[in-house]
Amino acid sequence: MSGHSKWATTKHKKAVIDARRGKMFAKLIKNIEVAARTGGGDPDGNPTLYDAIQKAKKSSVPNDNIDRAIKRGSGADAGGADYQSITYEGYGPNGVAILVECLTDNRNRAATEVRTAMTRNGGAMADPGSVAYLFTRKGVVIVPRNDLGEDDVLLAVLEAGAEEVNDLGESFEVVSEATDLIAVRTALQDAGIEYDSADPTFLPSVSVPLDADAARKVFRLIEALEDSDDVQNVYANFDVSDEVLEEVNA
Repeated sequence: MSGHSKWATTKHKKAVIDARRGKMFAKLIKNIEVAARTGGGDPDGNPTLYDAIQKAKKSSVPNDNIDRAIKRGSGADAGGADYQSITYEGYGPNGVAILVECLTDNRNRAATEVRTAMTRNGGAMADPGSVAYLFTRKGVVIVPRNDLGEDDVLLAVLEAGAEEVNDLGESFEVVSEATDLIAVRTALQDAGIEYDSADPTFLPSVSVPLDADAARKVFRLIEALEDSDDVQNVYANFDVSDEVLEEVNA
């Protein structure tokens, strides 16, 4: 899965400075609004909201936008939408399994946009449950390397429930049970270690290795799905080697 993580990390850095920035802002703000609605508007007592705010700040979302989203979600301001969480399942090129998490105020629109992105980019929708079993819910924290070694990170998070620390080159990936995510993130903070993101995510139990041609097709499909305002996250069980990733980026 290292290829997938590296690709996602690289793509995120590019996304911060490219034309999709506004779309990314909208998704981060939606996360904040929903977190505030479900757990209240105080980030100190709502860890999900705290992480959503941190993620937005790291992506340079203006503080005013963040504050307004918290107020809408917590009911302090009127105008918040009634977002529903829906997960769609499908297959991409080369039989890659895909999970699509949506946060939407219009189920029909979300379903149409996901289906259209799939069919136009070599994918196909799948029945509920036919893909989900290939993934496990985990907590993933991305820690920038800076001057850290793998042992430094491991030492900080081991007692908090971390299962593994993976070296991604420019950063480390700390994997835990989803229920231990907040404890792991807090342990890093207590140790004075910065982190880029802390998210519950789906990791695949089996991966499909891809060559450069197949990787391009799968990346194109994922980007088409992420282009929908209703789509929050896309998970896929592909694996690309560093060599293939270089070839695709070239």
